[in-house]
Amino acid sequence: MNTMIEYEVDLEVDEQVAAAFQAWLTGHVQDMLALPGFLSATCWRVVDPAPASGRSSLCVRYVLADRAALAAYLDGAAVRMRSEGLARLGLRFQAPPRVLQPSWTQA
Repeated sequence: MNTMIEYEVDLEVDEQVAAAFQAWLTGHVQDMLALPGFLSATCWRVVDPAPASGRSSLCVRYVLADRAALAAYLDGAAVRMRSEGLARLGLRFQAPPRVLQPSWTQA
């Protein structure tokens, strides 16, 4: 059974580069959505817990068609996509990812 999954990337950015990072992030998300299996993305500003002093916190959640789409991304474009952020901003941000799969849904 193919089940949609979410790929979440938590971002912590130095305030000094936050505006430049957010400008880059908009295009980066568009590039991600052009990849096979990436269906949508939402960027959230993290307000609680508050980021450390001098930091800005965001969370991008991508909805993917299935785990195969995520595996294709991780085996292919992921290194290139991640290195673009590092090349632009060096080590002034952190972006640990996690994968979410529905356990159940209630409406």
